[in-house]
Amino acid sequence: MRFMKLKFAIEIVLSVVMVTLCGCGNGRKEGDANRVAASNSVDTNKRELDVKYARGFSLKNLSPGITLVDISDPEKQDGTVYKFALVDEGVSSTEVPEDYTTVKVPIERAICMTSLQLSNFAKLGELDRISGITSTRHLFNQEMNERLKNGKTHKIGIEGNFDNEVILAINPDIILISPFKRGGYDALKNVDVPLLPHLGYKELTPLGQAEWIKLVGLLTGQSSKAWEIFSGIEDRYNDLKSMADNVTERPKVVSGQMQGGHWYAVGGRSFLAQLFNDAGASYFLKDNNESGGVTLDYEKVYSDAGDSDYWRIVNSFDGNYSYEALKNEDNRYTDFKAWKNHGVIYCNMREVPFYETMPVEPEVVLADLIAIFHPELLPEHKPRYYQLMK
Repeated sequence: MRFMKLKFAIEIVLSVVMVTLCGCGNGRKEGDANRVAASNSVDTNKRELDVKYARGFSLKNLSPGITLVDISDPEKQDGTVYKFALVDEGVSSTEVPEDYTTVKVPIERAICMTSLQLSNFAKLGELDRISGITSTRHLFNQEMNERLKNGKTHKIGIEGNFDNEVILAINPDIILISPFKRGGYDALKNVDVPLLPHLGYKELTPLGQAEWIKLVGLLTGQSSKAWEIFSGIEDRYNDLKSMADNVTERPKVVSGQMQGGHWYAVGGRSFLAQLFNDAGASYFLKDNNESGGVTLDYEKVYSDAGDSDYWRIVNSFDGNYSYEALKNEDNRYTDFKAWKNHGVIYCNMREVPFYETMPVEPEVVLADLIAIFHPELLPEHKPRYYQLMK
């Protein structure tokens, strides 16, 4: 029924666009049908539905070929529960509870709204299922750039100003959204496509964020692969964490910068605070109970963190970011111990696919930080995301 409604809308409004877009969106790799069939057979019989770290979704096997997914705010600031039933191809959905939205899997065409969502598909080798994305700013992935160039993946506009006509022409099976951001998603409700929240960005731990690959694995018929990938991430992360657990001295680290007269950082219960702790460091807001962003004045930050050994900065600087550049931004930065002793930990998102790959490589991020905080533990490590600014 949904397909007929979409087809009718497209024939009336977008007959020309449909010819050019839908044909491209359906293009799949040679032999893909066999791959999906084999994967589904394995996944249906061996599917393990444990969720160990993520707080934003849970899984339940209703019956062979039907998985119930409950999605909610990992920070528990919103009580809304989004309910979906993932139903394997060829399996009847008659027993799906009425309050669950049915999604046939594996999906063929999906729309991603964020780099974090995209990272899950890329890690699984399933980018050919992405038919639409929003912003392509700082898009590093070569395969996705090629798909955009060849018209296999389409830009659907920016958050708050989506092009519903393009979305209709793509005819997606699902749209992944971030409902607690100002994304203008109400307008998408009219396209009659399941809007499935991907809330990895709100998880409070690195492994919790990375575990969302399991949900995307279920959506793409690659759950066995997703569980295997995550298991490798988990093992390596915990091995590194164990190394840092035994350090005798924990350097102090501050994060953030002044913007518009305020210092923006994240609270002591945040993803970043957990990462610093696991890397054997002490976050300057470790006693803060907030999980999201916090706004501070300069005097407060300098009082609490002026003596920090390290200072973490992530930005998109056009050029060579340096200690001199920091000084030119705000001369007061030169009062910080981390500035004086060259302890700035830096990542330039113009040069590194930070949000595009970092969510599924928390073990690499952790190794970067451990190698900085405690170089004796990982003397041969080559940084990927973070390194001391030269």
